[in-house]
Amino acid sequence: MLVNIGIVILIFLDKNLHQPMYLLFCNLPFNDIFGNSIMVPRLLLDMFKAPSERIISYPECVVQAFSTHMFGTTSHTVLIIMAFDRYVAICNPLRYAAIMTNKMVIKLTVSAWGVPLVLVGILLGLTIRLNRCRAMITNPYCDNAALFKLSCESVFINNVYGLTFTVVLFTVSIGSMVITYTKITVVCLMNKNKSLNSKALKTCSTHLSVYLIMLLSGMLIIILHRFPQYSDYRKLAAILFHIIPASLNPIIYGVQSKEIRKFVSHMFQYKRVLPSL
Repeated sequence: MLVNIGIVILIFLDKNLHQPMYLLFCNLPFNDIFGNSIMVPRLLLDMFKAPSERIISYPECVVQAFSTHMFGTTSHTVLIIMAFDRYVAICNPLRYAAIMTNKMVIKLTVSAWGVPLVLVGILLGLTIRLNRCRAMITNPYCDNAALFKLSCESVFINNVYGLTFTVVLFTVSIGSMVITYTKITVVCLMNKNKSLNSKALKTCSTHLSVYLIMLLSGMLIIILHRFPQYSDYRKLAAILFHIIPASLNPIIYGVQSKEIRKFVSHMFQYKRVLPSL
């Protein structure tokens, strides 16, 4: 949490970081803060309680489920718009300033948050309408599946929408990355400038590393859902999905970004004034 908050503050304070790439990246730590500020504190609190004392109200559970699904969905959409930025920067460098204007950055940011808001809103709206006949949640935190399992009504529509939601999200996400990096690879292979290719490789490897960490963490949960005998491992994977990407993202970008490293080093530098003889 501290590292992500620090990265957001750095980007807003340093005018040298007011570039489309960093402004779009700022959505990532902000999403990590949003996703973990609701789930993690409650999870840590429950760890020190007896199972019989772990009680949560239904509205609080819905809010927790909303933040969880918004966090997961927005992680994909933010990395998609960041991939678009890298595509324009490498494949159309001469038109980069004309395409990636402040207006375009705002449009991409609104899309990255607006689309998940609508999709998750429908997802939970279909669940809230159900009557409840159970009160036990076996997951470490609330999500949509945990909520509709509290109902004795038919959840066919919920399952169909949830499956469609997941398939479309992963298809668009993975498809966007494959198309973007295929085009970037072609441009780099055709370009003879080693300096530009090296810079492109550095920025793209950072973005791709963050994406793969998020993707593999999310897919592990989906795979473990198919094996009920590994329910404890699934619970652990669900928690790590929030913690591992959120912890590694700012470190990966902080280490790779020359501007962020430079700004941090300046914060710790000071001048000593020698007394006159």
